[in-house]
Amino acid sequence: MADIFDSSLNLEETHFKEGYDEGYKDGLITGKDESKQVGLKVGFEVGEELGFYRGCVNVWSSALHVDPNCFSSRVKISIKQMDELIEKYPVLDPENLQVQEIMDSLRLKFKMVCSSLHVKIDYDGYPKSSSDAKDIEF
Repeated sequence: MADIFDSSLNLEETHFKEGYDEGYKDGLITGKDESKQVGLKVGFEVGEELGFYRGCVNVWSSALHVDPNCFSSRVKISIKQMDELIEKYPVLDPENLQVQEIMDSLRLKFKMVCSSLHVKIDYDGYPKSSSDAKDIEF
């Protein structure tokens, strides 16, 4: 007789544990999907910014090939350092602890080069909406 009542006394605890286990399992699946989407978005943004800096370095390097004296030695060194930072960026290892340090150094070098060249180039990322594209003309 005591066994029948014991199971009904533990009924709430049993349902609580089953609900917790089911929620935990569903949370793992949902968390993986959400983290994948966030990772793709952040990875794209980082790649886009690195590509922007790579394009700037390529343009400046091309100008140096045409006229090696078009920039000061300080600017040449900064362009070379930017190139090295881009190459050093651990694209395939996003958990590398140097990721943020390298990106911060790259942004700083970019600002230094732009300032030295007296040009105003800003990286604002990809246009967020169609209203940002109103200045584009074909």
